[in-house]
This record gives sequence, structure tokens and C-alpha cells, in this order.
Amino acid sequence: MNDFLNTFLNWDYIWEVFPDLLKTGLLNTLIMSVFAAIIGTVLGMLLATMGLSSKVWLRWPARVYTDIFRGLPAILTILVIGQGGGILFPSMARNTYPLGILALSLIAAAYIGEIFRAGIQSVEKGQMEASRALGMSYTKAMTLVVIPQGVRRVLPALVNQFIALIKDSSLVYFLGFLAEQRDLFRIGQDLAANTGNLSPLVAAGFFYLLITVPLTHLVNYIDKKLRTGKKVRVDDDGDEPELLTSGKVPMS
Repeated sequence: MNDFLNTFLNWDYIWEVFPDLLKTGLLNTLIMSVFAAIIGTVLGMLLATMGLSSKVWLRWPARVYTDIFRGLPAILTILVIGQGGGILFPSMARNTYPLGILALSLIAAAYIGEIFRAGIQSVEKGQMEASRALGMSYTKAMTLVVIPQGVRRVLPALVNQFIALIKDSSLVYFLGFLAEQRDLFRIGQDLAANTGNLSPLVAAGFFYLLITVPLTHLVNYIDKKLRTGKKVRVDDDGDEPELLTSGKVPMS
């Protein structure tokens, strides 16, 4: 038992790595995850609309892209883009940080695109038909009516994908970032390799939990709100329903 605690919960090593995890690792992990989430969301929406298009020359490229990036292991994609980008663009060979973000973005786009596509397809066809009957063009109806409803329905799945993206960001350490660009996992891995003790990785895991656990509860909160909606009450005199500001129904 003492050997186990010394290997995974050696507080000397945990306190030694803590400042770097807080000041450098956490910041870089958040930067990579946020930028990859933004780029991946934009590309994912583009893939979703292409995949739903009636034009084959738009639909098939989206399908092929999605199949490739969902079918390949994330680490392989990161290595190909990170190392290949350094060969194609020698100026990035010494700084693969942007290539790491690009790789995460392309991977996330494939999954987010499928999430958006499923959400858009779940919207009743009558919504599009009603919009067209009101004189809207197909593009305007999709942008203002169908897509907003579809996105609202898949918000929990979308946040879950962002959580997976944060965890996948640990794989970019294979690209060999500069010292000031290291993420949480790389900082913990470096000290663990130097000391032969896994406590720094446990400390890095704590920081990942610090990010992902609140997001997990946010998913549950959003899902509950979407399922239950707002409660209403009808006045005794038969007036129109009035929205309640709290989740409790007042006693009569």
C-alpha cells in the first residue's frame, strides 16, 4: 500500500509540478481546446449543410471527409498533420503548435458535423414547408428556422464533444512543443519520466477533471432544461398562461 501511495500520490512531486501545470499547462490546454472547438464548430456546420445538400458534388466530399477523420485514430491524424505540415511548411517545423490546433479542429469537425446533421434532420419537415410557404428561400429557411432548432436539440451532445476534445488535446504532446507551449499532459509526463514516479500525471489528471467535471454538469443541466422546459400556470379567471420565474408551482 505504501508503494502504491508513493507511486501515485507522492505530494513532493505533486507540489513540484503544480506551478507549471497551473501557469503553463492549463493555459495551453484551454487555448488549444477553445480554438479547436471554435474552428471545429464552424467546419462542422459547413460539413452538415454540405452533407444535407441535394447536390452530389457537395454531399459526397462531406461524407468522405467525415468517414476518414472519424475512422482514423486521433493520434495518427495528429502525427500526419503535425509532421506532414512541418515538411510542407518548413517555417512551422520548429513551431508545431498551430498544426496541433489544426489537427484537433479537423478531427472535431467530423464529429461535430455529424451531430449537427442529426439535429437538423430531426426537425420536422413541416417547419421547412411552412417557411417556404411564407416566401422564404431555402437558404433563408435553413438559416433562420431549421438550423437553430436543430442546434438547440443537440446542445448536450455538442458539449459532450467539447469534453472529448479537451481530453484529446493531451495527444498533441507527440508533436514536441516548446517548453512554454506544453499542455497539462506533457508537463506531467516530463516530470514523471525524469523521476520515475506517476504522481505528476495524477496531478495533471486533477486539472483535466477541473475542466471536464463542470462541463459534464453543464451538459446535465442543459439536457434537463431542454426536456422539462418552463412550467406555466393558468389564472383562475381564465386569463392567458403566465410563465413562472421559479421552478416551483405556487400553492393555492
